[in-house]
Amino acid sequence: MFRTLRLDAVLIQAVIAGALSFAHLHDLAAAAGQDGWKAWAYPVSVDLLLVAAWRRMRTTADNRAAWVWFVIALTASLGANVATAGLLDMTDVPDWLRITVAGWPALAFLGGTLLAHTPAPAAMPADSEPAPAPAVAPDPELAPAPVPAPELPPPPAVAESVPAVAVPPALLDHARKVADNHHATTGTRIDADTLRARLGVPAPLANAITAQLA
Repeated sequence: MFRTLRLDAVLIQAVIAGALSFAHLHDLAAAAGQDGWKAWAYPVSVDLLLVAAWRRMRTTADNRAAWVWFVIALTASLGANVATAGLLDMTDVPDWLRITVAGWPALAFLGGTLLAHTPAPAAMPADSEPAPAPAVAPDPELAPAPVPAPELPPPPAVAESVPAVAVPPALLDHARKVADNHHATTGTRIDADTLRARLGVPAPLANAITAQLA
């Protein structure tokens, strides 16, 4: 509710200000020798130039030209308000003001044309990335010849040795039964780690038993 009342108050204020400025521009144009419908066309021209400049500033990033024409139209509107406030003899308007009023239509037409028909610079999206440069195939004649890698001598063979550990015959017979059971169950030969886990013996002893079972 308060938002609606505030909006209505702003609109009423805008209408009053626009009507007064419109009347002041009309009176000044009539005093400068522009009678009849011509005097009413001047405030319309000034207001339209103000609106066009404002819209251009709202929609264009580079709005320096729009600001120039906005200031020109605003100066014309404020000048008419001040001139008709008793500071100027409306029955004896100076020649420079008559010339300014007479030349206003051409100036307003130039400003409106530039604002309406000057293309706005295209804005690049923020998430756009520059196109990658096309890949250029290397010239085989200019490419350096490949250098063969030096041949390295083969590493010396390390013979796997199982430390000599005495295996008791009873433990070897028991290990052979465990190995046969493992082979029958899994279809693979038992390794030293599995045999060590089954028998609970140290790793060297398990390795020695596995070597004798092979």
